Amino acid sequence: MTTNAETDPRAGGERLLYGCMGLGGSWDTTAYGAADIAAAEAAVSAALDSGITVFDHADIYRHGKSEAVFGEVLARAPGLRERIVVQTKCGIRLGDGDRPGMYDLRGETIVRRVEESLARLRTDVVDVLLLHRPDPLADPEEVGGALMSLHRQKLVRRFGVSNMSAAQIAAVQAHLDVPLVANQLEMSLHSRDWLESGVLVNTAHAASVGFPHGTLEHCRAHGIRLQAWGALARGRYTGLQQTPAEQATARLAASLARAKGTTPETILLWWLRRHPARIAPVVGSARPERIRACADAARREPDLTHEEWYTLWITARGAALP
Repeated sequence: MTTNAETDPRAGGERLLYGCMGLGGSWDTTAYGAADIAAAEAAVSAALDSGITVFDHADIYRHGKSEAVFGEVLARAPGLRERIVVQTKCGIRLGDGDRPGMYDLRGETIVRRVEESLARLRTDVVDVLLLHRPDPLADPEEVGGALMSLHRQKLVRRFGVSNMSAAQIAAVQAHLDVPLVANQLEMSLHSRDWLESGVLVNTAHAASVGFPHGTLEHCRAHGIRLQAWGALARGRYTGLQQTPAEQATARLAASLARAKGTTPETILLWWLRRHPARIAPVVGSARPERIRACADAARREPDLTHEEWYTLWITARGAALP
Protein backbone atom coordinates (compact mmCIF):
# COMPACT_ATOMS: atom_id res chain seq x y z
CA MET A 1 0.00 0.00 0.00
CA THR A 2 1.32 3.47 -0.85
CA THR A 3 0.07 6.93 0.01
CA ASN A 4 0.69 10.49 -1.07
CA ALA A 5 2.31 11.29 2.29
CA GLU A 6 5.53 12.42 0.62
CA THR A 7 3.88 15.12 -1.49
CA ASP A 8 0.75 16.25 0.34
CA PRO A 9 1.62 18.68 3.15
CA ARG A 10 -1.54 17.73 5.00
CA ALA A 11 -0.15 14.19 5.17
CA GLY A 12 2.94 15.40 7.02
CA GLY A 13 5.07 15.58 3.89
CA GLU A 14 7.04 18.71 4.81
CA ARG A 15 10.79 18.64 5.42
CA LEU A 16 10.66 20.04 8.96
CA LEU A 17 8.03 20.42 11.67
CA TYR A 18 7.86 22.89 14.51
CA GLY A 19 7.16 21.22 17.87
CA CYS A 20 4.98 23.40 20.09
CA MET A 21 5.68 21.68 23.42
CA GLY A 22 7.69 24.69 24.64
CA LEU A 23 4.81 27.14 24.19
CA GLY A 24 2.27 28.11 26.84
CA GLY A 25 4.29 28.88 29.95
CA SER A 26 4.84 26.52 32.87
CA TRP A 27 4.14 22.78 33.11
CA ASP A 28 1.23 23.18 35.51
CA THR A 29 -2.40 24.24 35.46
CA THR A 30 -1.84 27.94 36.14
CA ALA A 31 -3.29 30.20 33.46
CA TYR A 32 -1.14 31.49 30.64
CA GLY A 33 -0.74 35.23 30.16
CA ALA A 34 0.00 37.91 27.60
CA ALA A 35 3.74 37.22 27.75
CA ASP A 36 3.13 33.54 26.89
CA ILE A 37 1.01 34.52 23.89
CA ALA A 38 3.69 36.96 22.72
CA ALA A 39 6.36 34.27 23.07
CA ALA A 40 4.21 31.87 21.03
CA GLU A 41 3.73 34.51 18.34
CA ALA A 42 7.49 35.05 18.15
CA ALA A 43 8.19 31.32 17.88
CA VAL A 44 5.52 30.76 15.21
CA SER A 45 6.83 33.75 13.24
CA ALA A 46 10.38 32.39 13.40
CA ALA A 47 9.18 28.98 12.20
CA LEU A 48 7.28 30.50 9.28
CA ASP A 49 10.28 32.68 8.38
CA SER A 50 12.36 29.48 8.33
CA GLY A 51 10.05 27.75 5.85
CA ILE A 52 8.26 25.55 8.40
CA THR A 53 4.51 25.18 7.92
CA VAL A 54 3.69 22.05 9.96
CA PHE A 55 3.02 22.66 13.67
CA ASP A 56 3.11 19.68 16.02
CA HIS A 57 1.08 19.63 19.26
CA ALA A 58 -0.22 17.24 21.88
CA ASP A 59 -3.17 17.65 24.19
CA ILE A 60 -0.92 17.26 27.26
CA TYR A 61 1.72 19.84 26.37
CA ARG A 62 1.81 22.36 29.23
CA HIS A 63 -1.49 20.83 30.42
CA GLY A 64 -3.23 22.00 27.25
CA LYS A 65 -1.79 25.51 27.33
CA SER A 66 0.44 24.93 24.30
CA GLU A 67 -2.62 24.32 22.14
CA ALA A 68 -4.47 27.21 23.78
CA VAL A 69 -1.80 29.85 23.14
CA PHE A 70 -1.45 28.56 19.59
CA GLY A 71 -5.18 29.07 19.22
CA GLU A 72 -4.66 32.66 20.37
CA VAL A 73 -1.99 33.10 17.69
CA LEU A 74 -4.35 31.78 15.01
CA ALA A 75 -7.15 34.06 16.18
CA ARG A 76 -4.85 37.09 15.89
CA ALA A 77 -3.55 36.22 12.42
CA PRO A 78 -6.39 35.99 9.86
CA GLY A 79 -5.55 33.62 7.03
CA LEU A 80 -2.75 31.84 8.88
CA ARG A 81 -4.76 28.65 9.48
CA GLU A 82 -5.16 28.09 5.72
CA ARG A 83 -1.36 28.32 5.22
CA ILE A 84 -0.29 25.73 7.78
CA VAL A 85 -0.75 22.13 8.84
CA VAL A 86 -1.89 21.53 12.41
CA GLN A 87 -0.96 18.19 13.92
CA THR A 88 -1.79 17.09 17.45
CA LYS A 89 -1.69 13.94 19.57
CA CYS A 90 -3.82 12.21 22.16
CA GLY A 91 -3.45 9.07 24.26
CA ILE A 92 -1.50 10.20 27.35
CA ARG A 93 -3.21 11.34 30.54
CA LEU A 94 -1.14 13.24 33.06
CA GLY A 95 -1.31 12.32 36.72
CA ASP A 96 -3.90 14.19 38.78
CA GLY A 97 -4.13 13.79 42.54
CA ASP A 98 -4.45 10.10 43.34
CA ARG A 99 -4.77 9.19 39.65
CA PRO A 100 -1.43 8.15 38.16
CA GLY A 101 -0.22 9.19 34.76
CA MET A 102 -1.39 6.63 32.23
CA TYR A 103 -2.05 5.87 28.58
CA ASP A 104 -5.64 5.98 27.42
CA LEU A 105 -6.76 5.06 23.92
CA ARG A 106 -10.34 4.14 24.76
CA GLY A 107 -12.59 5.21 21.90
CA GLU A 108 -14.65 7.69 23.90
CA THR A 109 -11.49 9.23 25.34
CA ILE A 110 -9.98 9.75 21.89
CA VAL A 111 -13.10 11.53 20.65
CA ARG A 112 -13.39 13.71 23.74
CA ARG A 113 -9.71 14.72 23.71
CA VAL A 114 -9.87 15.66 20.05
CA GLU A 115 -12.93 17.81 20.66
CA GLU A 116 -11.08 19.54 23.51
CA SER A 117 -8.02 20.10 21.31
CA LEU A 118 -10.16 21.62 18.57
CA ALA A 119 -11.65 24.07 21.07
CA ARG A 120 -8.23 25.09 22.41
CA LEU A 121 -6.75 25.41 18.93
CA ARG A 122 -9.76 27.42 17.73
CA THR A 123 -10.02 25.42 14.54
CA ASP A 124 -12.69 23.24 12.95
CA VAL A 125 -10.38 20.42 11.92
CA VAL A 126 -7.10 18.76 12.88
CA ASP A 127 -5.03 18.04 9.79
CA VAL A 128 -3.14 15.11 11.34
CA LEU A 129 -3.94 13.29 14.60
CA LEU A 130 -1.31 11.00 16.12
CA LEU A 131 -1.90 8.36 18.79
CA HIS A 132 0.73 9.51 21.28
CA ARG A 133 1.82 6.21 22.82
CA PRO A 134 0.63 2.60 22.77
CA ASP A 135 -1.99 1.74 25.38
CA PRO A 136 -1.72 -1.93 26.45
CA LEU A 137 -5.44 -1.93 27.32
CA ALA A 138 -6.55 -0.49 23.97
CA ASP A 139 -8.78 -2.53 21.67
CA PRO A 140 -7.54 -1.84 18.11
CA GLU A 141 -11.05 -2.25 16.72
CA GLU A 142 -12.40 0.32 19.17
CA VAL A 143 -9.52 2.68 18.37
CA GLY A 144 -10.17 2.32 14.66
CA GLY A 145 -13.87 2.97 15.14
CA ALA A 146 -13.20 6.20 17.04
CA LEU A 147 -10.75 7.45 14.43
CA MET A 148 -13.07 6.69 11.54
CA SER A 149 -15.90 8.47 13.35
CA LEU A 150 -13.73 11.58 13.66
CA HIS A 151 -12.84 11.27 9.99
CA ARG A 152 -16.47 10.94 8.87
CA GLN A 153 -17.39 14.01 10.91
CA LYS A 154 -14.55 15.89 9.16
CA LEU A 155 -12.95 16.69 12.49
CA VAL A 156 -9.66 15.00 11.53
CA ARG A 157 -8.25 14.71 8.02
CA ARG A 158 -5.47 12.16 8.52
CA PHE A 159 -4.08 9.87 11.19
CA GLY A 160 -0.73 8.63 12.39
CA VAL A 161 0.96 7.20 15.45
CA SER A 162 3.85 8.03 17.73
CA ASN A 163 6.34 5.74 19.48
CA MET A 164 4.92 2.60 17.89
CA SER A 165 6.48 -0.51 16.41
CA ALA A 166 5.62 -2.10 13.07
CA ALA A 167 3.35 -4.66 14.72
CA GLN A 168 1.48 -2.01 16.70
CA ILE A 169 1.04 0.10 13.59
CA ALA A 170 -0.32 -2.88 11.66
CA ALA A 171 -2.80 -3.63 14.46
CA VAL A 172 -4.25 -0.11 14.24
CA GLN A 173 -4.19 0.00 10.44
CA ALA A 174 -6.21 -3.22 10.23
CA HIS A 175 -9.23 -1.35 11.56
CA LEU A 176 -8.93 1.83 9.49
CA ASP A 177 -10.31 2.60 6.04
CA VAL A 178 -7.69 5.31 5.51
CA PRO A 179 -3.91 4.89 5.58
CA LEU A 180 -1.80 5.94 8.54
CA VAL A 181 0.54 8.68 7.32
CA ALA A 182 3.11 9.24 10.09
CA ASN A 183 5.05 7.62 12.92
CA GLN A 184 6.81 10.02 15.26
CA LEU A 185 9.80 8.52 17.07
CA GLU A 186 12.72 9.80 19.10
CA MET A 187 15.51 10.01 16.52
CA SER A 188 18.70 12.03 16.61
CA LEU A 189 22.44 11.71 16.35
CA HIS A 190 22.37 10.99 20.09
CA SER A 191 19.28 8.73 20.27
CA ARG A 192 20.35 6.23 17.64
CA ASP A 193 18.66 2.95 18.58
CA TRP A 194 16.45 3.30 15.49
CA LEU A 195 19.64 3.16 13.42
CA GLU A 196 21.77 0.85 15.53
CA SER A 197 19.12 -1.89 15.53
CA GLY A 198 19.71 -2.38 11.83
CA VAL A 199 23.50 -2.75 11.99
CA LEU A 200 23.83 -4.72 15.22
CA VAL A 201 21.89 -7.70 13.86
CA ASN A 202 23.97 -10.85 14.28
CA THR A 203 26.32 -9.22 16.81
CA ALA A 204 26.70 -9.68 20.54
CA HIS A 205 25.44 -6.11 21.09
CA ALA A 206 22.04 -6.60 19.43
CA ALA A 207 20.26 -7.31 22.71
CA SER A 208 21.36 -3.95 24.12
CA VAL A 209 19.26 -2.02 21.58
CA GLY A 210 15.60 -1.76 22.47
CA PHE A 211 14.27 -0.34 19.22
CA PRO A 212 11.99 -2.86 17.45
CA HIS A 213 13.89 -3.93 14.35
CA GLY A 214 11.87 -3.67 11.15
CA THR A 215 9.84 -0.62 12.14
CA LEU A 216 11.63 1.73 9.74
CA GLU A 217 11.30 -0.77 6.93
CA HIS A 218 7.59 -1.22 7.62
CA CYS A 219 6.99 2.54 7.57
CA ARG A 220 8.90 2.99 4.32
CA ALA A 221 7.08 0.09 2.64
CA HIS A 222 3.67 1.50 3.60
CA GLY A 223 4.28 5.19 2.88
CA ILE A 224 4.27 6.15 6.57
CA ARG A 225 6.38 9.27 7.03
CA LEU A 226 8.88 9.11 9.87
CA GLN A 227 8.96 12.18 12.11
CA ALA A 228 11.83 12.67 14.56
CA TRP A 229 11.17 14.17 17.98
CA GLY A 230 14.21 15.22 20.02
CA ALA A 231 15.96 15.79 16.69
CA LEU A 232 18.50 18.30 18.05
CA ALA A 233 19.43 15.97 20.92
CA ARG A 234 18.48 18.61 23.51
CA GLY A 235 21.50 20.73 22.63
CA ARG A 236 24.12 18.05 23.26
CA TYR A 237 26.05 19.05 20.15
CA THR A 238 25.30 22.76 20.13
CA GLY A 239 26.33 23.97 23.57
CA LEU A 240 25.47 21.39 26.24
CA GLN A 241 27.95 18.64 25.38
CA GLN A 242 29.37 16.72 28.34
CA THR A 243 31.04 13.48 27.23
CA PRO A 244 34.15 13.25 25.05
CA ALA A 245 32.04 11.82 22.21
CA GLU A 246 29.60 14.72 22.45
CA GLN A 247 32.44 17.24 22.48
CA ALA A 248 34.05 15.65 19.43
CA THR A 249 30.70 15.54 17.62
CA ALA A 250 30.04 19.20 18.42
CA ARG A 251 33.42 20.17 16.96
CA LEU A 252 32.74 18.11 13.83
CA ALA A 253 29.26 19.59 13.35
CA ALA A 254 30.66 23.10 13.74
CA SER A 255 33.45 22.38 11.24
CA LEU A 256 31.03 20.99 8.67
CA ALA A 257 28.71 23.97 9.21
CA ARG A 258 31.52 26.43 8.50
CA ALA A 259 32.56 24.54 5.38
CA LYS A 260 29.00 24.45 4.03
CA GLY A 261 27.96 27.95 5.02
CA THR A 262 25.26 26.90 7.46
CA THR A 263 24.71 26.20 11.17
CA PRO A 264 25.53 23.21 13.39
CA GLU A 265 21.78 22.79 13.99
CA THR A 266 21.25 22.36 10.26
CA ILE A 267 24.03 19.77 10.08
CA LEU A 268 22.30 17.70 12.78
CA LEU A 269 18.97 17.92 10.99
CA TRP A 270 20.54 17.19 7.61
CA TRP A 271 22.02 14.04 9.15
CA LEU A 272 18.47 12.80 9.82
CA ARG A 273 17.08 14.01 6.49
CA ARG A 274 19.94 12.36 4.57
CA HIS A 275 18.59 8.92 5.56
CA PRO A 276 16.67 7.34 2.63
CA ALA A 277 13.53 7.17 4.78
CA ARG A 278 13.38 10.97 4.33
CA ILE A 279 12.92 11.60 8.04
CA ALA A 280 11.12 14.84 8.94
CA PRO A 281 12.73 16.31 12.09
CA VAL A 282 10.69 18.16 14.70
CA VAL A 283 12.33 21.37 15.96
CA GLY A 284 11.14 21.95 19.50
CA SER A 285 12.93 25.04 20.77
CA ALA A 286 10.83 28.03 21.85
CA ARG A 287 13.74 30.42 21.17
CA PRO A 288 13.32 32.28 17.85
CA GLU A 289 17.07 32.47 17.21
CA ARG A 290 17.46 28.71 17.60
CA ILE A 291 14.46 28.07 15.35
CA ARG A 292 15.97 30.31 12.66
CA ALA A 293 19.25 28.43 12.99
CA CYS A 294 17.39 25.45 11.50
CA ALA A 295 16.14 27.28 8.41
CA ASP A 296 18.59 25.69 5.96
CA ALA A 297 17.34 22.25 6.99
CA ALA A 298 13.89 23.26 5.75
CA ARG A 299 15.00 25.10 2.62
CA ARG A 300 17.91 23.04 1.30
CA GLU A 301 18.46 19.41 0.47
CA PRO A 302 20.96 17.73 2.83
CA ASP A 303 24.50 18.66 1.79
CA LEU A 304 26.31 15.72 3.39
CA THR A 305 28.41 13.19 1.55
CA HIS A 306 28.26 9.48 2.32
CA GLU A 307 31.56 9.77 4.19
CA GLU A 308 30.50 12.87 6.15
CA TRP A 309 27.26 11.19 7.24
CA TYR A 310 29.13 8.13 8.49
CA THR A 311 31.80 10.22 10.18
CA LEU A 312 29.14 12.05 12.19
CA TRP A 313 27.56 8.74 13.19
CA ILE A 314 30.82 7.07 14.21
CA THR A 315 31.99 10.15 16.11
CA ALA A 316 28.72 10.30 18.05
CA ARG A 317 28.95 6.56 18.77
CA GLY A 318 32.42 7.02 20.19
CA ALA A 319 33.34 3.65 18.66
CA ALA A 320 33.85 2.06 15.27
CA LEU A 321 31.04 0.20 13.55
CA PRO A 322 30.94 -3.59 14.05
